[in-house]
Amino acid sequence: MFRYAFRSELWAYPGKGSWHFVTLPQDLAANIRSATAGMARPWGSLSVEATLGQSRWRTSLFADSKSGSYLLPVKASVRSREALHAGDAVDIAVELPF
Repeated sequence: MFRYAFRSELWAYPGKGSWHFVTLPQDLAANIRSATAGMARPWGSLSVEATLGQSRWRTSLFADSKSGSYLLPVKASVRSREALHAGDAVDIAVELPF
């Protein structure tokens, strides 16, 4: 199992819905891409378990060609429980079950 911890800014997708994400740091994304070569699902997604504050949930990382990194969606229930809003800096960890 691979575990990665990082700090990133929570941001809101400007399109329909109220999706919020964090973008993984470039160096971390490169490490994950190398460690998981050939294991990604369609659209480059990877199953992960995320931890932010007291919240832990299963989700996916999504490859983002625009940033060259991965995006991690942060559910509304997690944002509410942790009192988070777009623009907040968050400490987060992701575990990949490989």
